[in-house]
Amino acid sequence: MTESASGAAPSPNSGRRRWWATPARVATWCAGATLAALVGLLMLLAVALSVAYPNLPEISGLADYRPRLPMRVISADGVLLGEFGEERRIYTPIAQIPRVMQEAVLAIEDARFYRHSGVDYLGIVRAGLAQFNRAKSQGASTITMQVARNFYLSTEKTFTRKIYEILLALKIESQLSKDQILELYMNQIFLGQRAYGFAAAAEIYFGKPIKELTIAEAAMLAGLPQAPSAYNPIANPQRATRRQQYIIQRMYENGFITEEQAEAAHRQPLRYRPQSDSGTHAEYVAETVRQLVHSQYGDETTTRGLDVHVTVDSSDQFVAYRALRRGLLNYERRQVYRGPEDYVDLPADPADLDVRIAEALADHPDNDELKAAVVLEASPRKVVAALQSGESITVTGDGLKPVTSGLSEKAGPKTQIRRGAIVRAVKGPKGDWILTQQPEVEGAFVSIDPRTGAIRALVGGFDFGKNKFNHVTQAWRQPGSSFKPFIYSSALEKGFTAQTTVNDAPLFFDAGATGSQPWEPKNYDGKFEGPMLLKQALAKSKNMVSIRVLQAVGTQYAQEWATRFGFDADKHPPYLTMALGAGSVTPLQMASAYSVFANGGHRVNPMLITRITDNQGRLLRDVQPPEVDESMRVIDARNAFVMTQLLGEVTRAGTAAAVHQTFRRADLYGKTGTTNDSMDAWFAGYQPHLAAVVWIGYDNPRKLGDRETGGGLALPVWMEYMAHALKKLPQVDPVVPEGVVQRGSDWIYDEYGPGAGVSSVGMDDKLPQAPTDEERKGILDLFRR
Repeated sequence: MTESASGAAPSPNSGRRRWWATPARVATWCAGATLAALVGLLMLLAVALSVAYPNLPEISGLADYRPRLPMRVISADGVLLGEFGEERRIYTPIAQIPRVMQEAVLAIEDARFYRHSGVDYLGIVRAGLAQFNRAKSQGASTITMQVARNFYLSTEKTFTRKIYEILLALKIESQLSKDQILELYMNQIFLGQRAYGFAAAAEIYFGKPIKELTIAEAAMLAGLPQAPSAYNPIANPQRATRRQQYIIQRMYENGFITEEQAEAAHRQPLRYRPQSDSGTHAEYVAETVRQLVHSQYGDETTTRGLDVHVTVDSSDQFVAYRALRRGLLNYERRQVYRGPEDYVDLPADPADLDVRIAEALADHPDNDELKAAVVLEASPRKVVAALQSGESITVTGDGLKPVTSGLSEKAGPKTQIRRGAIVRAVKGPKGDWILTQQPEVEGAFVSIDPRTGAIRALVGGFDFGKNKFNHVTQAWRQPGSSFKPFIYSSALEKGFTAQTTVNDAPLFFDAGATGSQPWEPKNYDGKFEGPMLLKQALAKSKNMVSIRVLQAVGTQYAQEWATRFGFDADKHPPYLTMALGAGSVTPLQMASAYSVFANGGHRVNPMLITRITDNQGRLLRDVQPPEVDESMRVIDARNAFVMTQLLGEVTRAGTAAAVHQTFRRADLYGKTGTTNDSMDAWFAGYQPHLAAVVWIGYDNPRKLGDRETGGGLALPVWMEYMAHALKKLPQVDPVVPEGVVQRGSDWIYDEYGPGAGVSSVGMDDKLPQAPTDEERKGILDLFRR
């Protein structure tokens, strides 16, 4: 026996014709197998119909499909601020789902959808043959069958369930149109990231409405139904891209797109919405809305697809968020460094380093612009650290000042910055990195349209994820000197004017005047300047003058007067300490109260929700801004006008003079506020069309620092916000009301002209006398002894 050229022995049958492998016989066999499969399937369906069909569930509910839809909070300018619900879904009628999205789904899930009656028999045979030949898995479930499975059946893979799936599909097709079925599918299917339906997925993955999707983006989303986790483009970009490219090809093969469109879609780079992106950062707004809506709709709040439209402007909200965080971070840099958040042992092998850093930072996520970093090397002059992104940063010079004590050789083991320390870093205004720490201090910001009460921006704290306590609405704090304007307002009704002279001299009170203990108040700077005009005293925030004004007005009268602005009488006891803002207010109360001055004397309640609609767009609630009329007046127009002039002096030449220096506008008014021992810092100010309030302090009250004031802490936040807001607000010249006359540069009530009203207060009180030369000599003699 000889061997073949290849070295293998020839087959004994090598010379015979393989009669069983002729093309004709193979084709005949396949046709027979297909026919047999179809006959078998039909027989099986016939048996199933007679036994199972009567037991199928009623599907009439599909025609009136009401999915669990989240509540969405939408800004005044149409931006999504937040949503609440286990399922993130935007129910979209099929007519509003773009063709490109429909065709991408049909191309990969069921290209014959509009040509079969719910069951694609050719597809089933094709899948069976593929399975027989151990070829690549072929999908046999039509979109209608998937609807049947998603709504009525379990996910177990059994022969019985498949039969019920087929029968349900046939029943669904007999009662619903193709478009109705496709609409159900495209709104119900789970697509990962808590997204149900393609409209929600478009927002979540790409940050855009479904109508704006490109072919490439639609193809990416169409790949998700088969395995949302495996084909998640953010978690598994390579696998997801391979499937997307295949779907684009299928769209071309099915005639949905042209060759040129396919080539362009294959090349298009995709940009995904960052998963940490909260957009305008309106978390406190959204939660406030949820609570308000829940009080009316109960458990249906987060399931019936309510769209809640609010007064907040998205751009104002974002700027307010950034301004408050910047102010708190700037304050934090001046505080003693408390040490790294944690320490981690880093491997010596560089190959293992990246994984260990990622593991360590998983427990210390970034806080927006405040990045977590693992220190790789540290010295008093340079720190090198790695971010969660894998980026390495180097910090030198002024970027190390906030953590100087942690880089000292004398630093303790819990405060020292060394290799493996987990620290925080933030980019400076010039793009350089600065090491800092998570703020312990808190803050609040709120702005209101004084004419309607509409809240334009609300930031309830530094980080909603860390502290959900809303300091705008829930924090009762001492307002300090920012409460003085309400005392001065009451004094205008008692004959005081901008030109009343009040003595800034020392005072001492026994326990009866304060309700607790003897009291010797001081001015913030510790100085006494003697007699000064009322307008100067308010501009300089002189405590002694405010107390004397309150003494003259009467504490009971001033307490009652304050309630006109919305303050609670029981939170402002009628003692002289009220002159220095020793009561309790919330930032929202303060914004509403200052709005009374801004709008000419009317009290307008804050409003947040403007309307509520259901998922079909039907109007459920419509809240119109109130029309301001005399029934809402709480103080005379002339009182509001004169107080506005006095508060203009504060922003022109007083403790808030930076306002005028920065904006050079004559329609900005306000008052700084710093409480006793600097535990609270405030600025409350307004333009006739916008009032805004900033508060900064610790949740458990403690000193902010001897040099920290409302003008230094809160005012910069207010000014950063107003720099944005004033671009939309032209300057408003004051309208002089009836009942006032001008004396020099000041406006006073016309009945308090020369010889009338209160001309002076406390002039008999003496300033502390400087020691004489003889007294100084005696003091020196004592020290020499």
